[in-house]
Amino acid sequence: MNTELIKLYWQIGRDILDRQSEQGWGAKVIDRLSRDLREAFPEMKGFSPRNLKYMRSFAQAWPDEGFVQQPVAQIPWGHNIVLLDKFKDRSTRLAYAAAVLEHGWSRNVLVMQVEVRAVERQGKAVTNFERTLPAMKSDLAREVLKDPYKLDFLGLGDDAQERAIEQAIVDHVTEFLLELGAGFAYVGRQIHLEVGGEAFFLDLLFYHLHLRCYVAIEIKAGKFKPEHMGQLGFYMTVIDADVKHESDGPKIGLLLCKTKNEVVAEYALRDTSRPLGIAEYRLIESLPEPLQTNLPTVEQLERELQQGGVMQDGADDD
Repeated sequence: MNTELIKLYWQIGRDILDRQSEQGWGAKVIDRLSRDLREAFPEMKGFSPRNLKYMRSFAQAWPDEGFVQQPVAQIPWGHNIVLLDKFKDRSTRLAYAAAVLEHGWSRNVLVMQVEVRAVERQGKAVTNFERTLPAMKSDLAREVLKDPYKLDFLGLGDDAQERAIEQAIVDHVTEFLLELGAGFAYVGRQIHLEVGGEAFFLDLLFYHLHLRCYVAIEIKAGKFKPEHMGQLGFYMTVIDADVKHESDGPKIGLLLCKTKNEVVAEYALRDTSRPLGIAEYRLIESLPEPLQTNLPTVEQLERELQQGGVMQDGADDD
């Protein structure tokens, strides 16, 4: 039913384009067609001039009727409107349409995922999965990880330390699971691991339902250092011995750091046989360039406050 409706809207959009090509863009084609369609089909909704313009845009975006084989023909019309508003290139629209089908995103969730550029960040983490995982799992595992992870919903300052980030993630675990992506299940924080009578604690542990494996996450509130991989690798060894079930797949380690040098990260992963990934996190989203330039500096604010204080003193004297 949805595909038939999308195809109908596409056909109306094509008709609008053809009429405007023949009659000219100033001929009020859309207004007349909207009125005619509403009179002919009074029980149907969706024929407002605004929606007809989206139909025209949809037909422009997909000029070939073969679009019915694409994901955009299988998602709701409201989702297509979001993609038309947000993106110009068809490849990105297709990628998000495919994600809608895969994850079952509502329109509101799609808008949120578009705003944080979820699809563009997918599969961008530095990993060694191609060498350390079976071929069938390496591609899926690579697509599971993002870079960077946007954690601005935690409400923390940019200088927050590991424990504060961990606790905030637990407090906002629903939002964090959405940021991680489909398939992740939360296991716990500060997972107690005991080796040789000594206690060790893993920052965060998740389980990925599609990969059928544990995902161990360590957070480093600073620049990535190669020695961080040794600690994470140690935790993965203990998980392998004491936590992992024999039916589980190879566990994955993810190191989240504030910043990283891509070359250093790649070298750090070369000699390890464990499936590991390295990605950055963002606690505060950068402001757009125009907004950055329009915001006052600290010095400007101080001057304004001082001037305001002098004026206020004068007013009190009166």
